[in-house]
Amino acid sequence: MAIPFFKEIKIGGYLMKQKLLGRKRYPLVLMLEPLFRCNLACVGCGKIDYPNAILNRRMSAQECWDAADECGAPMVAIPGGEPLIHKEIGEIVRGLVERKKFVSLCTNALLLEKKLDLFTPSPYLFFSVHLDGLKDHHDKAVSQEGVFDKAVAAIKAAKDRGFSVNVNATIFDGHAAEDIAKFLDYTVELGVGVSMSPGYAYERAPDQEHFLNRTKTKKLFRDVFALGKGKKWNIMHSGLFLDFLAGNQEYECKPWGMPARNIFGWQKPCYLLGEGYTQTFKELMDTTDWDTYGTGKYEKCADCMAHCGYEPTAADAALSNPLKAMWVAIRGVKTSGPMAPELDLSKQRPAQYVFSSEVQKRLSDIRKEEAAAAAEKAAAKAAKAEAAASASTAA
Repeated sequence: MAIPFFKEIKIGGYLMKQKLLGRKRYPLVLMLEPLFRCNLACVGCGKIDYPNAILNRRMSAQECWDAADECGAPMVAIPGGEPLIHKEIGEIVRGLVERKKFVSLCTNALLLEKKLDLFTPSPYLFFSVHLDGLKDHHDKAVSQEGVFDKAVAAIKAAKDRGFSVNVNATIFDGHAAEDIAKFLDYTVELGVGVSMSPGYAYERAPDQEHFLNRTKTKKLFRDVFALGKGKKWNIMHSGLFLDFLAGNQEYECKPWGMPARNIFGWQKPCYLLGEGYTQTFKELMDTTDWDTYGTGKYEKCADCMAHCGYEPTAADAALSNPLKAMWVAIRGVKTSGPMAPELDLSKQRPAQYVFSSEVQKRLSDIRKEEAAAAAEKAAAKAAKAEAAASASTAA
């Protein structure tokens, strides 16, 4: 459950400041998606199902820095898509590190060795390499053979160059606890920390059969943590979040804790669930009907136990009840006995399927922008021709 001390102190100070200011809702991590394009097509991913006109869009470096300044969160995670495809990714990261943001650059690592020269080791930067398990399991999850070996080679190369590296794993139904435990043993051999989260049931993901429900999630993580007793797994989550995954804490998600900014704007309500966009962070915070989202409130959230909604809740709980957090840290995650009561789903509102309409809105906006740019270019060309003709007549 180790989190680097320097990072822990700075983030703890930020959390304490929010409490002292009496803020009910505040960001902890900015989920910054400068592009959706990826060089893999994982079966559980719902982030790349867009037309090429959208996949070809990019946030500029300045837009990324402005988002970090506007949001104010102490951490910035850069998922995607595959961020290393972005031509300005080195510049984007440099600007964020200069702002003293803790930057987690998420990558499948296929391009990592090639791109290492774009970055400089820093206590504010770490690479978070996507590994969903050991070789056979991971290559199956990403639908391409050889990816695991390339990722491991890239991890070793980055560590040799002085970079901090951890791995992130998305856990789906059918992944045996024993295999997950062996994977966590392997991360110790690699010398990396690991973050884990149950897969969110993206409505557009190609594989809809292997998303975990909450009961299965709790049972699976209890089994995993029971196998880890006495081992030195470096899991990069708070103790209370891990205790929540094992069914020992009754939490409601705080979707504003990890707000998402992407090529469309600020995504409502969270990184995993896109149901509209705002142009500013303030608008996101002020106009989103937060009380209508979350497990027990909205059908799409029914089975979610993902870190982006519940890690902020666990962080807030640790600040509100430090003795409880300390007790969990000392005793470890409870892996037997009754679980905390589950949230009531009987009053949740039905799901609204708005993905297609949102995509059409964005395509319409793109076409308008392209038409305006083309008209501006044509006008400039006409003006240049007219000026040349006038100069010729004058001569």
